[in-house]
Amino acid sequence: MTRLGMVIDLGRCVGCGACAFACKAENNTRTRQGGQSHNWADFIMRTEGVFPNVTHFVMPVLCNHCSEAPCITACPVKPNKAMFKTPEGITLHDPELCIGCRQCQEACPYSHEELGASSLNGETYSVISYNEADKSTQPFWEDKTAAIPGCTSSGADVSARAGATPPAMTKWTGGDAQPIRTRGVVEKCTFCYHRTINGLQPACVEVCPSQARIFGDQEDAASPIAVLLKKEKSFRLQEDKGTKPNVHYIGKYSVRA
Repeated sequence: MTRLGMVIDLGRCVGCGACAFACKAENNTRTRQGGQSHNWADFIMRTEGVFPNVTHFVMPVLCNHCSEAPCITACPVKPNKAMFKTPEGITLHDPELCIGCRQCQEACPYSHEELGASSLNGETYSVISYNEADKSTQPFWEDKTAAIPGCTSSGADVSARAGATPPAMTKWTGGDAQPIRTRGVVEKCTFCYHRTINGLQPACVEVCPSQARIFGDQEDAASPIAVLLKKEKSFRLQEDKGTKPNVHYIGKYSVRA
């Protein structure tokens, strides 16, 4: 049985943020609003000490696609839950079934219903975000403010000239784009399911310049991820919660000149 997962090598990670940019570009996730980060690929960051004795730590975070996913257990929708597992072990969310109760967000130990200022400097994060029912899900493409007035186009200008709003979200069902991101429902990382079911790597894995992310089938003993997990000592976030995360970490992050 296939069980897809990811290893993040902190010893290779340079904290460049390419994974987060790739995720935003691939899935067109929106900007922060109402205490929601909408960052499917995010970071825990910590800086300690006084110059010149300063240490900096970065840990990439995303949905752990837990084998014992509390978000699925908490979802009250019946008979088919809005949060569900694919045959490959990926945790997905169906916005057409979601009732916006946010019980999944509350149950997830890696999520917060509302993020405060501490999330701006990497102290807190949330893998599940909520699209408010009364707020636009496409504020950038409606904003008439140009970065450089008279020189660059605003999001609204681009939409007007294109004759359409850029796709709001990539459907997990196979690469089709739905024109409007659903209001009043949650959203989260999909391990780029629209890519992985077509034999491609998640966008964050593909763009990593230091090859710090390894993705594949943990049940295939010959796969790079299985070989790596057998060879290296690894850990998972909040393992004591019993969620059995499928995102693993190896190595130790260090600042590079």
